Amino acid sequence: MSLVGKEVLPFKAKAYHNGEFIDVSEENFKGKWSIVCFYPADFTFVCPTELEDLQNNYEEFKKLGTEVYSVSTDTHFTHKAWHDHSEAISKLTYVMIGDPSHEISRNFDVLIEADGLADRGTFLIDPDGVIQSVEINAGNIGRDASILINKLKAAQYVRKNPNEVCPAKWKEGGATLKPSLDLVGKI
Repeated sequence: MSLVGKEVLPFKAKAYHNGEFIDVSEENFKGKWSIVCFYPADFTFVCPTELEDLQNNYEEFKKLGTEVYSVSTDTHFTHKAWHDHSEAISKLTYVMIGDPSHEISRNFDVLIEADGLADRGTFLIDPDGVIQSVEINAGNIGRDASILINKLKAAQYVRKNPNEVCPAKWKEGGATLKPSLDLVGKI
């Protein structure tokens, strides 16, 4: 069952953020756009490349009024240790949420029960705490933050312009469509 259009379920977790341990809940996803990026585990191979890519694009996300959160089933302590020992991860300034109870991974339907790890899942959440986009990749396929930025811009555009839709390969400033009886069968 798709999570698109559903509100994020309640949770409470500990996170590592800029040298501190903080509390995080679903309430953090309200009032602004959020990207929640699940990954299998700290101290692995594809994960640091993705998280570093998100960091390299973090200023653009912030300009778009969006906060980024990474989540794995590791603890917030493990996130700190990884942050302290990895060149790529030491750059991160966004929140790293620990999910050792697997509650958040289950809520987002990305938990691989047999392994106790999360799938590579990306969720775009609107300011109401409602999921607008879901992408799930196999563990050996990394994601690209620039594609996520385009999805975010499209989601923000249609939220502001509810009578328009963004076609395939839409870029900011590009043509949109206004669904109507006149367009049926003509695209």
